[in-house]
Amino acid sequence: MSETTDNQLLDLIQQPESRRYGFNLLVRKYQERIYWLVRRMILNHDDTDDVVQNVFLKVWENLDRFRGDSTLYTWIHRIAVNEALKWLSRTRLRQFVSFSTVERKLEESLTDDHYYTGDEIHVALQKAMLRLPAKQRLVFQMKYFDEMKYEEISKILGTSVGALKASYHHAVKKIEQFIRDY
Repeated sequence: MSETTDNQLLDLIQQPESRRYGFNLLVRKYQERIYWLVRRMILNHDDTDDVVQNVFLKVWENLDRFRGDSTLYTWIHRIAVNEALKWLSRTRLRQFVSFSTVERKLEESLTDDHYYTGDEIHVALQKAMLRLPAKQRLVFQMKYFDEMKYEEISKILGTSVGALKASYHHAVKKIEQFIRDY
């Protein structure tokens, strides 16, 4: 069977008798992409799984509110970014520590995670990304890893394309400098 389009998924989800089936197809279609989006933000496999589960729970609860102003993936992506940022914030508050401390703990856990299979260059890239301000990190991840267009990122983050290009440029420069010094 060929991949189901977003419109087909939404049609299935709108019908009471096929709602669960349609949602199951939606999860299968987007779960891996959302996992890696969140994983690059949180780094730990188990925490990422928890956040991804929350993302799809929010999607399920709010499907009736999807207006179609963006693509379905863009909408889910926005939910995933918000859930990951909430998780990072809750972790910081729960431990009464700064974001830099949370980021340092994430960095330490990066190579301790038995699900992590990155090489030394990937570890250096992840460490460099952890040192970026949150917005630059998000823009870099969306552009570099997800290969999203600036217009799509703009819809997700509610930021102008010009500001996104500047954020990406600054992120790349900081990452290059970190890797040179690494």
